[in-house]
Amino acid sequence: MYFGPAGNSDRFYAEGNKSSLLAPQWLEKLGLNAYEYSFGRGVSITPQTAQKLGQQAQSHRIRLSAHAPYYINLANPDPVKRENSFRYILDAARILDLMGGERLVLHTGAVMKLERQQALDLCAQGLKQVYRQLDEAGLSHIRLCPETMGRYSQIGNLEETLEFCLLDSRLIPCVDFAHLHALSAGGLNKKADFEAVLDQTEQRLGTDRAREMHIHFSTIEFTAAGEKMHRTFAETKYGPRFELLGPLLRERKYRGTVICECRGTQADDAVRMMRIFMSTEKAV
Repeated sequence: MYFGPAGNSDRFYAEGNKSSLLAPQWLEKLGLNAYEYSFGRGVSITPQTAQKLGQQAQSHRIRLSAHAPYYINLANPDPVKRENSFRYILDAARILDLMGGERLVLHTGAVMKLERQQALDLCAQGLKQVYRQLDEAGLSHIRLCPETMGRYSQIGNLEETLEFCLLDSRLIPCVDFAHLHALSAGGLNKKADFEAVLDQTEQRLGTDRAREMHIHFSTIEFTAAGEKMHRTFAETKYGPRFELLGPLLRERKYRGTVICECRGTQADDAVRMMRIFMSTEKAV
């Protein structure tokens, strides 16, 4: 599997690094092999810089993925806003392609004032339309990764996300275990809880495809509404615990990417996850 952080950690900057172009070399020194670049607030990186980042990633054996803008909402019925969402995804996909990456994580949408099924139908139609546009743009190799979300007002519980992935074989679920933990009010506490998530994914998508799963992981603080804030592994009062998931991924021969989203410590906590996966740490 591939392990790395979402964005740059506090330590990266504390050590004097100022540009994300330095991230691949820095991550390689930590023993990591993945990096997720965020377009969360929009695609602002230039094509030239994207190519340079891709070259650095290739030189240092780092698998690049990216996160599409957070404000995408495929459930919005307004035609202009839907077209904007399609454009944001296409723009992110083009830059990701220049980086040499293939996996583009995205939030599918929010329910807003719709009935939930209406919102789901709009998201499904939107994903199919996005792939038509990707095909036309010569970007058919891009793997969209709909993310499981952490708030009840958002589209993307596990079942909904897996249902989306049945629309096209190129869709890979981005299973955010922190979000699932928040959505279930702290429901990922035992090995069996994690087994249930993997079992459901394998049953819906098939074992081979499930093994390619894109994973986001961190500890998380939540409220009655769901996700509040991502936390760090050092904040041990928060779950979930990767010690319960890592051995399962290894036993089941999963081979996707695990991205750490811990606040500020994402690189060091990604190293810890890799060590757990490699069985250098055991569950307590």
